[in-house]
Amino acid sequence: MQRPFPPHLYTNTLDSRPMKLQPLALATISGILLLSTAAQAQLKAPRDGTLGNVTPRMAAPATAPAPAATASGKATPSIDEQTVFVADGQRAALGWLMLLDRKDWGSSWSAASSFFRTQVPLAAWMEGIPKTRDPMGSFVEREPANAAYRTTMPGRPEGDYVTVVYVSKFTNEEQVEELVSTMREADGSWRVIGYSTR
Repeated sequence: MQRPFPPHLYTNTLDSRPMKLQPLALATISGILLLSTAAQAQLKAPRDGTLGNVTPRMAAPATAPAPAATASGKATPSIDEQTVFVADGQRAALGWLMLLDRKDWGSSWSAASSFFRTQVPLAAWMEGIPKTRDPMGSFVEREPANAAYRTTMPGRPEGDYVTVVYVSKFTNEEQVEELVSTMREADGSWRVIGYSTR
């Protein structure tokens, strides 16, 4: 049975509803507020307006660290951007795998990235992919095991890449790892650039 797309990939995980605090949590919060008030009282300047032997210093202005740059000088995406990229890459990989599950070899080649299509001619794909998939039998289920974002991949130009490992079950194979690599193309869409099984 195919499981639905993981809900955390298409729903907002932040809940904006007000929280209901239990009595223990309220007591803890009240205690923290009392302690912080006492600490502020200890930090007040003497009433005579002097600072005693303490010399006031101005803190340096806070600055955000500059994002790290890749070899091409392009800024590395933030953690939030990378999280979005991983979710988008996983969606693209899963949608593409569904084409393979239906044995729609031609559509899977057309839906792949332009880089993939230049590296793997349609005739070679149409001959090779059935030899990989047919012995496994019909698709039963699939779970994502790992997904990773990268800016580089061997033999490919620098860019945004997500590699997803799925643990899949087929009628003739109890457990197959499917590795699907995706890349973000110039138009912002994510497409498959590589597929293998082990």
